[in-house]
Amino acid sequence: MKRIIKQREPQALLDWKGQGNAAWQPSYAALRGAEKEMVKKSLMSEQGFLCCYCERRLTDEDSHIEHLRPQSDLQCDPLDYGNLLCSCQQQIARGDPRHCGNLKDDWFDEHSLVSPLSERCESRFAYSGDGQIRVANSEDHAANITIKKLGLDIRKLSDLRKHAITPFNDPSLTNDEVREFAAKYLELNLGKYGEFWTTIRHLFGGV
Repeated sequence: MKRIIKQREPQALLDWKGQGNAAWQPSYAALRGAEKEMVKKSLMSEQGFLCCYCERRLTDEDSHIEHLRPQSDLQCDPLDYGNLLCSCQQQIARGDPRHCGNLKDDWFDEHSLVSPLSERCESRFAYSGDGQIRVANSEDHAANITIKKLGLDIRKLSDLRKHAITPFNDPSLTNDEVREFAAKYLELNLGKYGEFWTTIRHLFGGV
């Protein structure tokens, strides 16, 4: 889980909300069309086009706006940009397992969910060469619950992480070449980070 540093609320969203009057009040249900697409693109950009939970590549067709605190939480404004993220899996194909925002659904427990907005979120998970994810500290129960509640340990995601790891295990590469390869991979490139960024940093960032 890569840390997300929230940016300033898009001016277009502020302007849209500012249109509220006695006859109409902005709501998340009313956010659609160009305005909603603009919000999603802003979220994707600030996340380096990685899913807020699993770090798969986000695309327009395979992403959705995610509320960290669910809309059912009456103490939370559904249009609060600081609570909005972008998760993968907009539409789930038959047989495709639910994970990330689609599996989390309305679940939220501030004591049991590791938030991608947390400064320490990246250090609370560890990865193995076969793509498996685990808690970095065996006593970190919240991290363990987060893995299960978001489905971060399902076979599909483990296989995708393993696929991202494979090029770094090329036996023809020296340690210096792996280190250089990893450093390039971890850079922001044309506004995008490499998929499974924290996995690669954990396994190869310190080679």
